[in-house]
Amino acid sequence: MTPDDYPHPNPPPHAGEGARLKIRHSPSPSPAGEGGSGWGSTNAVRGTAEIGFAVRDGATRLAHLYERNPLRVLFPQPVAEDAALAVLVTTSGGLVAGDQIDIAVETGPHAIAHVTGSAAEKIYRSTGATTQVKQRLAAEAGAWFEFLPPETILFDRARLRRNTRVKLALDAGFLGGGIIVFGRIAMGERFSAGLLHEGWEVRRRDALIWGDALHVAGDVAAIMSDPACFAGAEACATLILAPRDGDPRRFVDSAREAQMRSAADGLRTGVTAVNGLLVARWLGDAVPLRRAYAELACHLRAEAMGLPPRLPRLWHV
Repeated sequence: MTPDDYPHPNPPPHAGEGARLKIRHSPSPSPAGEGGSGWGSTNAVRGTAEIGFAVRDGATRLAHLYERNPLRVLFPQPVAEDAALAVLVTTSGGLVAGDQIDIAVETGPHAIAHVTGSAAEKIYRSTGATTQVKQRLAAEAGAWFEFLPPETILFDRARLRRNTRVKLALDAGFLGGGIIVFGRIAMGERFSAGLLHEGWEVRRRDALIWGDALHVAGDVAAIMSDPACFAGAEACATLILAPRDGDPRRFVDSAREAQMRSAADGLRTGVTAVNGLLVARWLGDAVPLRRAYAELACHLRAEAMGLPPRLPRLWHV
């Protein structure tokens, strides 16, 4: 079946006059992961979301949009004085073994934008195939971009390889990261077998300033329980701040104070400044970790950009 192009049926209100938005639809995948099965890769899909923001008439507006199932992008009206908002939706309800997802976001000069997800992303179990996710994020001169999707939930025997590349202009700013939950905690299931590879690269003016890779494979159950590794934690998270002036040191003390305010029993935290970035980490129970992550993100966006100290309402559903 050959996809057809047609105009966006419901352009977001902040698209701007003359915005030319098109969606290319592929056949909708069957919900292979429904009920938590996720076996095999027969119904594997290649999903794409490309989003571009630009400043027009003094405001950040949508300039480019391309979508392919199972990804869709929604554009809720942002709260006054907040960043332009885009919400990624996985219409299949989760990612199945063998799925390939490509997300690309470009924030043009002096644009201010925030991208999040509609809900936690679920990675279903696999008999061998690996879910591949590539995320390419860019902010041009004077731009500020936030990439703060909700948590990713790894079902037991899930296989996920996700790589995120961030490219920043010399005076662009970025706030982003991710939360990984090791299993369906409420159902008593833990991530005890499978594959997790989470890679990050941040570049400023094409120079690599930070690279990080978490790779979990082999005897996953032993790694998850090892006191020197995850010590039985339900979740982990990383949050990265790249200030527009390139100096994160002035945010370190207040970030540590914010982490202390949201501290919970058994929640391990840390903040450091490295090579022009502030990097915060968490390890512990999923619910307090998510709350602490959101609170620090709110604090940093207010401190670094003067934006309202809140996240989109989807974070609180």
